[in-house]
Amino acid sequence: MLLLILAKGIVVGIVIALPVGPVGVLCVRRCLFEGARYGFVSGLGAAAADATFGAIAGFGLTYLRDWLFYYQDWFGLAGGVFLLLFGIKALFLGHAREPEPLGGERLLGAFASTFALTIANPITILSFAVIFAKVGADAIAGMGDVSILVGGVFLGSLLWWLGLSFGIASVRHMAGDIVMLWLNRVSGAILLSSGGGLLVLAVKGLRVAG
Repeated sequence: MLLLILAKGIVVGIVIALPVGPVGVLCVRRCLFEGARYGFVSGLGAAAADATFGAIAGFGLTYLRDWLFYYQDWFGLAGGVFLLLFGIKALFLGHAREPEPLGGERLLGAFASTFALTIANPITILSFAVIFAKVGADAIAGMGDVSILVGGVFLGSLLWWLGLSFGIASVRHMAGDIVMLWLNRVSGAILLSSGGGLLVLAVKGLRVAG
């Protein structure tokens, strides 16, 4: 039974991590231009945020859910500014052909940035509720069983980012300079437009609330 609960959590974690949004693009370009370790630590931040959402949905932490929804526009504003700045940097600053060695502070920053960007979208909590119902996880009761489920969510999301990070890093040397240049520009443009869209939605939400 415990293995079944863990397996359900892993499935949910993979399904939640699959969509390629701004966080996914950010992780992919970090794998390409900074190396597998940087990309994986970025994915680890997203996985930790997914597990946090899973815990909120699984344990029924409505007060924390409501708090995230209440401040979602402010989170969106901060996330939009970050993506705009990162997108501008990606478009106008070149990258070295080979990744540079990274220190602990940069790795911590990579983790924190993707964790914060993922948390900035509390709508994901609703996705967890729907997916939990689909796999029958909503019938799981007891703190221990729910903890195993949430651990499975983290593991599933982590497995996805692990495979993606090292998979991309293993083939990056096959891309020529021109391909890398266009990958840099395209990913930068996606992050720039995502940041702009997030800012517009956040400002609209704050105006309505005000």
